[in-house]
Amino acid sequence: MLIKKIVNKYSTKRLKRIDNFVKHPFTVQEATLFDLINKAKDTEWGKRYRFDSIRDVEYFRTWLPLQTYEDVRPYIDRMLDGEQNVLWHSDIKWFAMSSGTTDDKSKLIPVSEEALSSCHFRGGYDVLAIYANKNPNTKIFTSKTLTLGGSHQINKKNNDSYFGDLSAILIENIPRWANLVRTPSAKIALLSNFDEKLNLIAQNSVKENVVAFTGVPSWNMVLMKHLLEHTKKNNILQIWPEMELFIHGGVCFDPYREQFQKLIPSPTMNYMETYNASEGFFAIQNDLQSDDMLLMLDYGVYYEFIPIEHIGKDFPEAISLDQVELNRNYAIVITTNSGLWRYIIGDTVVFTSLEPFKIKISGRTKQFINAFGEELIVDNAEKALKEACAATNAVISEYTAGPVFMTGEQNGAHEWLIEFEKEPDSISAFTERLDIALCSLNSDYEAKRTKNITLRMPIVQSLPKGAFYKWMKQRGKLGGQNKVPRLSNDRKYLDEIRKIEHG
Repeated sequence: MLIKKIVNKYSTKRLKRIDNFVKHPFTVQEATLFDLINKAKDTEWGKRYRFDSIRDVEYFRTWLPLQTYEDVRPYIDRMLDGEQNVLWHSDIKWFAMSSGTTDDKSKLIPVSEEALSSCHFRGGYDVLAIYANKNPNTKIFTSKTLTLGGSHQINKKNNDSYFGDLSAILIENIPRWANLVRTPSAKIALLSNFDEKLNLIAQNSVKENVVAFTGVPSWNMVLMKHLLEHTKKNNILQIWPEMELFIHGGVCFDPYREQFQKLIPSPTMNYMETYNASEGFFAIQNDLQSDDMLLMLDYGVYYEFIPIEHIGKDFPEAISLDQVELNRNYAIVITTNSGLWRYIIGDTVVFTSLEPFKIKISGRTKQFINAFGEELIVDNAEKALKEACAATNAVISEYTAGPVFMTGEQNGAHEWLIEFEKEPDSISAFTERLDIALCSLNSDYEAKRTKNITLRMPIVQSLPKGAFYKWMKQRGKLGGQNKVPRLSNDRKYLDEIRKIEHG
């Protein structure tokens, strides 16, 4: 009950502050930016870009260049070696491994003490505050939440710096009281061997009264199935009858929703999405009846947005929050309290509301198929697959897609490798509905498909169950924030997966 009192006291204050930034978004964001500039003015970066001379937002946007990871990597490498006061004023000893989905090597993202306390942990507390406010009879403060930690334990770079999966860093730094309401133990959660972790969770956490769980849907799906196999139960409610909440993020939940509803057949089960990346905690689903998320504006993160059609230009223009429009794709640019300055994170979003500012994640700047001018993005793919599944009674576990390039004899195509939880009534019918849906969602795709002028009918290959797990395991990317790449503009992933299946 003590924990519930602590959270209730926190919740009252935070809900008022959330209401404040909802009402005054531009004031809060501008104050955030100049707080960051003031704190970092004496850093190497601050001196280089004369932070002490920045007086307005427009000057900030024109004076500081946009940054990618490759741009800031030399500075991060120095910080990893123990140098301080480079990008941020306070000492940084934590670095989150961000594998992304399209790069083979992990990025190491600096995580300051300020980012831990006022961004990542504040985001976690706000999730609980928002949920409890709407569900006053919740048992999340008197029972356990299962947290499926990352696949990388904390590694020691030197005496001054450590790196690992973000979830591992959070577990290492989490307040003591929070450990009273979570499972498994930190020792188990931080295991780097994912299969061993699943086995130990099955042995230990089934004894707890778990009412909620958190993490990436795909890996939690693997865990849930493992638990059912271990306990010989038919669904999760037979293990944990009071299960009420899944806090998820990392990938689109739609392809997994039906599977989770079968695993947890409860009419009162709640699903709550968050946008928590290695670079920061950005958004929370504050209305469980709507699948968009409230952009959190007082976490020490200043936001800018690049219209997606400008990505790839030599000097793309980033706009502030007051300039965004509904239903347009934007790449997110962040300035953070870990010393990332005008950093292009790689995610794309669509604004669904401007009062308050609410978003949906629409994809990745590097995840698309544009081999033939079709400009197919992840959001198109997710919606089209959902329609194809509904039309053919199919359920998808995982998928990836890429181009089949033109030859002298044939036009190009898109190849889809799909692992079905439930096979469609007919693969050919599924393929046809997928194609029709893509044409309705994407006019460029439709133009290339007209009379097969550039693209012929998609090629859909059904993979055996476990195929993507086998591939991710071979790549050393099980668990944590690792995700199956959805779309690629080349055949690298398609050929790797097909080689495993036929090898």
